[in-house]
Amino acid sequence: MTAVTAEREEIVLPPLLPKLRRVFKHPKLMHHNRLAAGVVVINLIVLGFALPGGITAEFASQAALANFALAILIRRQRLINLMFRVATSAPVTWPLRVRWVLGKVYHFGGMHVGGAVSGTLWFGAFVGLSTAQPAPATVLVLAYALVALFLGMVVLATPRLRAKFHNSFELMHRLGGWLSLILLWGLTIAQTVHKGVSLFSVPEFWALIVLTAAVAAPWTRLRKVDVDIERPSSHVAIARFTHGRKPFAGSSTAISRSPLREWHSFANIPAPHEHGFRLTISRAGDWTGRFIDDLPSRVWVKGITTAGVANIETLFRRVVYIATGSGIGPCLPHLLAQEVPARLVWATRDPRVTYGDGLVDEILAVQPDAQIWDTGLHGKPDMVQLAYAAYRDFDAEAVICISNKKLTWKVVHGLESRGIPAYGAIWDS
Repeated sequence: MTAVTAEREEIVLPPLLPKLRRVFKHPKLMHHNRLAAGVVVINLIVLGFALPGGITAEFASQAALANFALAILIRRQRLINLMFRVATSAPVTWPLRVRWVLGKVYHFGGMHVGGAVSGTLWFGAFVGLSTAQPAPATVLVLAYALVALFLGMVVLATPRLRAKFHNSFELMHRLGGWLSLILLWGLTIAQTVHKGVSLFSVPEFWALIVLTAAVAAPWTRLRKVDVDIERPSSHVAIARFTHGRKPFAGSSTAISRSPLREWHSFANIPAPHEHGFRLTISRAGDWTGRFIDDLPSRVWVKGITTAGVANIETLFRRVVYIATGSGIGPCLPHLLAQEVPARLVWATRDPRVTYGDGLVDEILAVQPDAQIWDTGLHGKPDMVQLAYAAYRDFDAEAVICISNKKLTWKVVHGLESRGIPAYGAIWDS
């Protein structure tokens, strides 16, 4: 272990990219937002082609459903794993610029946002056109209920409200999503009855069949499982599971103590030559605090394990992992798997006291040259400088940062604006 000290020589960062190139590295223009804008632009093009001939309520309804289908399906676990598998199948001999872009695969949530917003706008047009016709009362009642529900979900998903009322956001999206699916079924049936056509003859029926199956699929794997929890300190709990198949490195598992309310995802840490896997859960809010203080013996799980941001490591010859605190959890399975040469930089308060000797020794066994900054001794470091120094010294091709939101974006933007591929969670799920 290389203990990083406050007396380390000054690190000079490389110059910033030219202003025009740097603009596209700004967090507000991240790939997530570009994808969201792209979906909206495609819808505007469709609108432009449709306007000369006139837009009917039926056309608006179908356009809305197509966008909602995109928003729902892009979040399905199997599709996420497939997207990661395709994106990371590129060989390291491809140009770095191409692999740099492929590594942004985890920004796919932008399509969810674009589809949800566009679908809500199209559905608003459907409601307006149906009111003007006018449509039957049953259709209008269901349509107005749905548009109010969609607007509520979109408004609560805005970054500021989502952060302030996160539990309400989760409940609204889960229960509101189920209710909207039920109401869409009712609306489709009401429309077919009014038109006097067979339910099986309308495309909305088949689309709703697919969406219902997609929404229900993870819940068909809902089960309560045993968990063995070690608490090395009042800040961290290490949960051990032995159910099911051993998850792949870089995947995550969602757990809950109340399946209809809150779900929280944590990185799976499978140990080589051992059955089962672990989750490191740090005190970062009410739910995790209660979990650590009142250790459960069983928790709920659902769905399948899902690929996370660090899975993009295989696109590069050598990578640097930057972690702070419990961010070591998502990094550790990749460090243990040793699929790609890696260098770890970890900033945390008194790692052995906080996380236990066992976990720290396990890290050092695979990362003897890890750079560890004890924030209790030396205060908080400049993580952009530490990241760049490790990137330079290790001759890496990319940096993967697992930290809190503010610091992750600071590191990613600080490096990308200097022409260094950098990746980190974007908190869009």
